[in-house]
Amino acid sequence: MLMIRVSLLSHLVSYFEGYGHLGEQQLLLDNFKMKLARFAPQFSGYNQHDSQELLAFLLDGLHEDLNRVKHNPYKKSKDADGRPDEEVADEYWANHIARNDSIIVDVCQGQYKSTLVCPECNKISVTFDPFMYLSLPLQSTTTRSMTVMVFTCDGSALPFACTVTVPKQGRCRDLINALSCACSLKNRDELKLAEVRNHLFERFLEDPLISLSTIKDDDHLVAYKIAKSLKKTLLLRLIHRCQEQETGDTKAAQKLKPFGTPLVSLISHDGVITTADIAEPCSSLAASNTGHNSSSGEVCTSPVSDSMNKDSSGSRAVTLLKLPLQLVEESNACIDLSVGEDKAIKLSSTSTSILVYVDWSQELLEKYNIHYLENLPEVFKYGPVNKKARTEPLSLYTCLEGFLREEPLVPEDMWYCPKCKERRQASKKLDLWRLPEVLVIHLKRFSYSRSMKHKLETFVNFPIRDFELTNYIANKNNTQRQLYELYALTNHYGGMGSGHYTAHIKLLDENRWYNFDDTHISPINEEDVKSAAAYVLFYRRVKTGDAISNGGNSGTGHNNGSSLK
Repeated sequence: MLMIRVSLLSHLVSYFEGYGHLGEQQLLLDNFKMKLARFAPQFSGYNQHDSQELLAFLLDGLHEDLNRVKHNPYKKSKDADGRPDEEVADEYWANHIARNDSIIVDVCQGQYKSTLVCPECNKISVTFDPFMYLSLPLQSTTTRSMTVMVFTCDGSALPFACTVTVPKQGRCRDLINALSCACSLKNRDELKLAEVRNHLFERFLEDPLISLSTIKDDDHLVAYKIAKSLKKTLLLRLIHRCQEQETGDTKAAQKLKPFGTPLVSLISHDGVITTADIAEPCSSLAASNTGHNSSSGEVCTSPVSDSMNKDSSGSRAVTLLKLPLQLVEESNACIDLSVGEDKAIKLSSTSTSILVYVDWSQELLEKYNIHYLENLPEVFKYGPVNKKARTEPLSLYTCLEGFLREEPLVPEDMWYCPKCKERRQASKKLDLWRLPEVLVIHLKRFSYSRSMKHKLETFVNFPIRDFELTNYIANKNNTQRQLYELYALTNHYGGMGSGHYTAHIKLLDENRWYNFDDTHISPINEEDVKSAAAYVLFYRRVKTGDAISNGGNSGTGHNNGSSLK
């Protein structure tokens, strides 16, 4: 295993330093691929593999076998606890080098500062971690368009789809604020946000600190505009059902199934629920909500508006139809509210919500236009990439700033707060502390949801020369310029299922750029290096008049003597 990886390393060194003729380099690449497939069968054959995953696998594997440390001592690094960052960073780096000391670390690894803040007790934890490459989000992934269906619970307006832009790594409060502005929400009203799946409430997004990253593009969100109440209220959840025809062996059976968009309203906790004959639904049920008297708990009986009544005519008289309502008790038993004598139903004093099924007959479905309940849009619908998105330049610096921006942790990666003794969805902030000789940057062009994968075709304007990172270094004791130049990149053409990789590489001895496209190698002009297909960028540090400190004193001496020629 060691000899295979050493052989791979020798091929890479000769390849990137530009030794030999181009034909010889192609032979080296063929041999390199054969050796790689023998060692890592997952990269064998000619199917599409992610070049960034291959790079990470290769560098990690080479580091493991070229590690100068034969016996790995383990020493746990301490939290900062108010100590100077420089002291803590050097301690973390020394502990890392004590276990990881190879040419890969010398050349390719840097260090960033990670700051976590507990949202409950404001405990601050600072650590310093190594990195092999930076995976930068594109600008379109630092913000996010989200579409939410908005219902007005008093029936004063028809439902409408509202699309807002929010920070992708923001929280529910950011979405609520954006929706409130877009809807011109009045002070007397508030929005209740819910996720709907299969015509049922999946969850209510009541915690303002819930991360928006938990909401996928193919989810369905509904915002209900309700009046603020000073009284103690219960949430009335209304689930629509209709009859589904099922053919049995002997006769057809009727089964109720949920459909449309569930609705909500508020009811006074001191009010009563009664069984009663229910007349025709009010306009808010047919258009946007179920009409509701908050003091009595009875469904309203005002006539439906002409626009929602398919059978409307010059006469205002309408035929009253019964709308069966089923109240679900805590034991999951159903009480039919539409039959029998008026009888008060006692609710538990600990109840915070009640569930009612609204059972639509075929006659009612034919009478009312309920398409507003049926057309629930996805949070984000992918479409063709427009010309502006393909051509509008995006600075690599902007991508870096998006990577360094503070964001909440996703719920599955919550942090255990040592002060609270609980797992918390902390805010995380990254800062660059020391940079490597070779800086690898991965542009995150691929996004995933439960139902699909998507590639971003955004053009990134990346510097070829003078990539200046000095101002992005958090270590203020480092006075050296952090200047880089591009010497190679990989390109990805096509989509998620199928695509094609090429590479642009600068042969440093010739000071000339070449395009590598399978077996075809050709010189290209430097101005043709940039394209919207750029995927992984390789930068080398530029030597200046002063010695490079690599972002701070490590005390190891390994990170100051290695660089690409």
